[in-house]
Amino acid sequence: MAQKVTKAVLPIAGLGTRFLPATKSMPKEMMTLVDRPLIQYAMDEAREAGITDFILITARGKGSLVDYFDRAPELEASLEEKGKTELLKQLAHTDMPSGAISTIRQQQALGLGHAVWCARRLIGDEPFAVILPDDVIAGDTACLKQMVDAHEQTGGCMVAAMEVDASETSKYGILDVEPGDGAAVRVKAMVEKPDSHEAPSNLAVIGRYILTPEVLKILDSQDTGKGGEIQLTDAIAQQIGSEKGVWGYKFDGQRFDCGSKPGFLQATVAYGLRRPDLRDDLAAYIKTLGPQELG
Repeated sequence: MAQKVTKAVLPIAGLGTRFLPATKSMPKEMMTLVDRPLIQYAMDEAREAGITDFILITARGKGSLVDYFDRAPELEASLEEKGKTELLKQLAHTDMPSGAISTIRQQQALGLGHAVWCARRLIGDEPFAVILPDDVIAGDTACLKQMVDAHEQTGGCMVAAMEVDASETSKYGILDVEPGDGAAVRVKAMVEKPDSHEAPSNLAVIGRYILTPEVLKILDSQDTGKGGEIQLTDAIAQQIGSEKGVWGYKFDGQRFDCGSKPGFLQATVAYGLRRPDLRDDLAAYIKTLGPQELG
């Protein structure tokens, strides 16, 4: 049985330029999906998976992300005085124990592989998870929880995978896998953002990973890949053929690309409809939309 995964790296140093001007004065990860910022969805998923240590890879101007998970005594006192117990419960869910969150500055934007490498001294010699908060995944069981459970049996590296349209392969790392009917499939090759005619499949890597410390040693070389960046996919690919190998995990859930405006809007509607307190009003409004509003 593989070593338990208790640490997660969250790379959040990006500028969020696709959401300007909103991200001019606040981190993209603090943008609110219904009534929670994107960063909380990622942290909640990690906690459900048993993660206890969180490493945030940040940059200048990202301090509010750490402040969000601190206590707010004045706000708590005000809510308690007004008897707003339900809001107090919701607020308590944003608190993190002292020492649970560590932050590391990524001084240069050199790619996802570089961002993960920045956490090497805090990872040590144990497997760890990587979560990209842009990817929000709705499901009955958290995606990372599904992966952690599967990883206990497989060991090695594991990447979350989903099928995409052939025309979309140039946006993702794409897997070539061995035949298999289970959710976990052994990876034969990984290609970073191939054109559709070069893609070995339409099985794409999305923003959830469980990695071995060997990946960090590979990243020590600081070799650049596609786009002149240090690609995490390239480092993971070098673990293919190792004793435990690399696995793709076809998770059960719906993924939303909240790093794009269309994906963020789709997630807002989907998560609104999942909420009992919002579902009826939102569904009623959607039904009133006619051809003029829908184009």
